[in-house]
Amino acid sequence: MNKKRVSMNYKQYKQLFEEILANLYPVPPYNEDLYLEYTKLNRSRMRRWDKLLELDENLVSLLRKITTPQHWIIITEPWCGDAAHTVPFLIRMTEQTGYVSYDIQLRDSEPFLIENYLTNGSRSIPKLIVQDASGYDSFNWGPRPKGAQELMDEMKANHADFETIKIALQNWYNKDKGVSLCSELAMLLSIR
Repeated sequence: MNKKRVSMNYKQYKQLFEEILANLYPVPPYNEDLYLEYTKLNRSRMRRWDKLLELDENLVSLLRKITTPQHWIIITEPWCGDAAHTVPFLIRMTEQTGYVSYDIQLRDSEPFLIENYLTNGSRSIPKLIVQDASGYDSFNWGPRPKGAQELMDEMKANHADFETIKIALQNWYNKDKGVSLCSELAMLLSIR
């Protein structure tokens, strides 16, 4: 079923952060201080990754070998910490070939595309959906690299509080520097 989607490019997505943070009367959930703080942190994280990220050479080679059109849909939200560490990498990947187009869609806005890509029954983001030229899904990835997910699962099993989990994941992403994400996507792209 092909519903009309509201989508944006990376520049528009980053502009959304600015609009949220400048709004004197933000819409929910950004009317809560915690969500505004997440958005501010994530804007900073994305800016840092935009400047410093490096893609794995094997992945770049695979991306440059793509010879048929693909469309990538990235489902995210400005408040999502995992997304701040992955969306800049995904966008940089699309820039490596003229055959990959993309759009960014918000999880919490209609048409709620995330409902078709639940992770263990939850609306976890970010989510990457890779479609072929006909609009059929080739694969989807997300919400976080395997190592980060294992860390999250372990901490939840040990009943860690949200702040502890948040800091541990931030440290994981900073140490990993996108290597796991690049490796996982290289594997998914190489088997297509």
